[in-house]
Amino acid sequence: MPFLKTTPEFWKKVVDINYLGPIHLTHAVIPGMTKRRAGRVIFISSDAGRVGSSGEVVYSGCKGATIAFAKALAREVSRDNVLLNCVCPGPTNTPAMDAFAGAGEQGQKIRDALIRAVPLGRIGEPEDYPGLVAFLASEDAAFMTGQTISVSGGLTMHG
Repeated sequence: MPFLKTTPEFWKKVVDINYLGPIHLTHAVIPGMTKRRAGRVIFISSDAGRVGSSGEVVYSGCKGATIAFAKALAREVSRDNVLLNCVCPGPTNTPAMDAFAGAGEQGQKIRDALIRAVPLGRIGEPEDYPGLVAFLASEDAAFMTGQTISVSGGLTMHG
């Protein structure tokens, strides 16, 4: 919904889930990783946090904050071989997309517009992301930290 129609109660709920949730979890696991001098944290952020998204202003802010949090913490713990990266899905066929687009003719118009905007000609599917997450968790990504990787079918490509 438009930001001006939201309330502080709504903001708190969105921030608690989408920003403080990852912070609390990270704070719980990082000490063991730094002690062992090894670990991987892969955040699922969103392209909404990279480029913004109308109707998702607070959510976009939380996802942008998660990206910045990952980069800053990566700088702090990289010498302990703890690597942090973000995967940023673009529009994806999930219940959240259904809630965002809505139902009926208007919802289909929104979906069709998204499909037209994506260079690969479709929105994402949940199956489009696990391979990248597995790669970032593997030794093949041992020299990657503080990175934000968009998986959006080219929608948010930049140089």
